[in-house]
Amino acid sequence: MSVGIVMLVHTALDRAEQAARYWATGGCPVVIHVDVNVPRQTYNAFAKALSDVPIIKFSKRFRCEWGTWGIVAASQAASEMMLAEFADVRHVYLASGSCLPLRPVDELVDYLADRPRTDFIESATTADVPWTVGGLDHERFTLRFPFSWKRNRLLFDKYVDLQRKLGMKRKIPAGIVPHMGSQWWCLTRQTLSAILQGPDRKEYDAYFKQVWIPDESYYQTLARQYSIEIESRSLTLSKFDFQGKPHIFYDDHLQLLRRSDCFVARKIWPHANRLYDAFLTDPAGAMKRTEPNPGKIDRIFAKAVERRTRGRAGLYMQSRFPNEDWENGVTAAPYSVFQGFTEIFENFEPWLAKATGARVHGHLFHPDRVEFADGEATLNGALSNSAEARDYNADAFLTNLIWNTRGERQCFQFGPDDNQDIIWKVAKDPNAQISVISGAWSVPLFRSNLNFMDIRKEAARLQKIESDHLDVLRSPYAKARIRSWTMAEFVEAPMEPLQGILDEIGLTRTRRLSEVPKLTNLTGFGQFLQNLKNQGMHPYLMGDFPVALGPKAAQDRPRKPYLVR
Repeated sequence: MSVGIVMLVHTALDRAEQAARYWATGGCPVVIHVDVNVPRQTYNAFAKALSDVPIIKFSKRFRCEWGTWGIVAASQAASEMMLAEFADVRHVYLASGSCLPLRPVDELVDYLADRPRTDFIESATTADVPWTVGGLDHERFTLRFPFSWKRNRLLFDKYVDLQRKLGMKRKIPAGIVPHMGSQWWCLTRQTLSAILQGPDRKEYDAYFKQVWIPDESYYQTLARQYSIEIESRSLTLSKFDFQGKPHIFYDDHLQLLRRSDCFVARKIWPHANRLYDAFLTDPAGAMKRTEPNPGKIDRIFAKAVERRTRGRAGLYMQSRFPNEDWENGVTAAPYSVFQGFTEIFENFEPWLAKATGARVHGHLFHPDRVEFADGEATLNGALSNSAEARDYNADAFLTNLIWNTRGERQCFQFGPDDNQDIIWKVAKDPNAQISVISGAWSVPLFRSNLNFMDIRKEAARLQKIESDHLDVLRSPYAKARIRSWTMAEFVEAPMEPLQGILDEIGLTRTRRLSEVPKLTNLTGFGQFLQNLKNQGMHPYLMGDFPVALGPKAAQDRPRKPYLVR
């Protein structure tokens, strides 16, 4: 008794010839179906090259387009020829031209000889599988699909929508429960012949011709009708990514394929010479006799899918940008953003750098230039202080900055006059610590020498920008650590907020603060705000400042009076 190989070939005919000869040399008859899209001249040359092997046959050709009936028709024709031409075949193994045998043929023959009545075909109901892609699971069995998904995507989608709106549904033939699974099966002669010669074949074929991707459901469903014993798994190693596209194996996957212990793998890159040499021409490279266990490498594939879809925390592949909110962490490390602190404190940046040991920048998103710490022109990773280069992609500038300086805490200033493109990126970043003193942008205007009409217009503009920013920070989508104070409440008692900020940064073991950076002189600031109100601009973000006496700069306490006797 032997194992028959049905090969579906449409490209890389030289590799298909090499694999077919390998199967035939091992005593397995081979029936090859070549896609009708392959030019006649190419097909004739391929058939002639294998004409010296008597147990290799060619079946009737069909057009095999992905997701259509042609693939099933091709496997039916080749399987019928296999059963008719080779009476000693016990199991029929469906493979493709890009499949590569990983173990000696006699091991597969012996393995199946020990299981003479077992069909190996992945077969599960739509309710039991999570890997259907494209939004069609049970509907692929109840709707009609006369248009090609690849060539006529618009007509395909429109006709599906029309059937849904009209409530059109096809009747599933009585007695069958639709199942799905990998198209690469290995069936016994009894099961396969029952499928191909059954009295209901015409009815089943007519039904499945209108099913979407029938090669993943035709044999998988009908095998449940006729099989005595099914193992719902494929003997072919075939891995798919998160989009449902097959992984392609290259030369550097050699050891990975050895670890799988599988009999056959697909899809092999046609130019993977090392793989073909190792598995087809090197007897010493044969794997030990053991049960196929592709699960041993599932962890590696799962990690590859995660790396492709999520990447590393704060690092984006240079070949693509991930879909919004798919990233595995917005940035690579914690950082702090301060809004309004440099406006109300003098020399705040050097004080914070000394108190925390962090690298404290100025306004990194200032409209004129990037204010790196210590006035640097470039930073790690050749980040330039050019505002034009930064604004080309402000989000990438931030993520690159944090990635390039990981291991060192980064702090920077931000305000309503800066580039606002990053506000959502920062707000949704769990690594961000954001501290906001709302309304502090008005202090530079208070101390400026501008005409009051110009001050009023600028104040209205900046207040609108900061108000929008605060709305973002209050959004339910914000994941950053956010602290916000009005300017009035902050300058009234600055010690506790500053202590909390330093404790959260936590780079150095700080004692309780005994002093804060020097507060700028705010004498007359309350009257300034009242003047803005009198001019029709309501400065509500600053809090409640008294008009007569605004908050003053910190002063030395007067000595207590004492009496001399």
